[in-house]
Amino acid sequence: MLQLVDFIVRNRFFLVFVLLETLSIWMVVRNNTYWGATYFNTSNYYVAKTLALSNSVSEYTHLDDINADLASENAHLHALVATLSQAKPLDAPAGYVPDSAFAERFSYTVAKVVDNETNKPNNVITIDKGTAHGIAPGMGVISATGVVGKVRFCSENYSIITSILHSQFMVSTKLVRSNEIGYAKWPGKDPDLIDLVDVSKYTKVYKGDSAVTSNQNSVFPPGIMVGKVESVEVNPNQTFYNIVLQLATDFRNLSYVYVVKNQQLGEQEQLKQRTETTK
Repeated sequence: MLQLVDFIVRNRFFLVFVLLETLSIWMVVRNNTYWGATYFNTSNYYVAKTLALSNSVSEYTHLDDINADLASENAHLHALVATLSQAKPLDAPAGYVPDSAFAERFSYTVAKVVDNETNKPNNVITIDKGTAHGIAPGMGVISATGVVGKVRFCSENYSIITSILHSQFMVSTKLVRSNEIGYAKWPGKDPDLIDLVDVSKYTKVYKGDSAVTSNQNSVFPPGIMVGKVESVEVNPNQTFYNIVLQLATDFRNLSYVYVVKNQQLGEQEQLKQRTETTK
């Protein structure tokens, strides 16, 4: 307390000057319309700038929460789209009545990517969800833009994904315009490009055509983007095109993924095994 009094006594002339200046400015602003309007406009401008900066900082610090919310919403939308597309497929024949359980067989779990490889011949991805969250080996993995890979190993809280950028990974893929089905397989070079093999050269293939997952797989819902046709070549000595796709998923900037669970996969696999044993 004594130090405060001593400070005031030592600086009394300066403090009186500041007080009188403040009082003078207040009286000018109060009694002069022009300077009053100028003061309030200027103060409002800087207050608005300060609030905008504060909001920007606050939004930046909450980006992780915002992205997580968007990823959860996308998972819900993926499930809805998959259900609607299977409820009555566009190419279904007249009189076809789909089973409601079949249409709703896919569910989605949001996961965050914690490690991602793109520069190896056999790339894998690590996510922050495991068996404790219902994840199991064999489940498909997609992003907001397209196919990512398939679950290979799981621990309680983490899973390893075999990326589509892996020499042993293939996915059944359909060209939208021609309805021709082939297999997307990575040649091990550019993480933005993938080959589409086993497409007959006796059908028409269009550059820029979309390539999506076909109905002929049990891991991914049909219609998930794989990529777009980048180039098409014909080898005279072969019966298939050499097609290169521009991948729909940007693996260098992969943050969130959706693990796809086929509720009826076990039933399908049991039938396949029974078929194999009776051959």
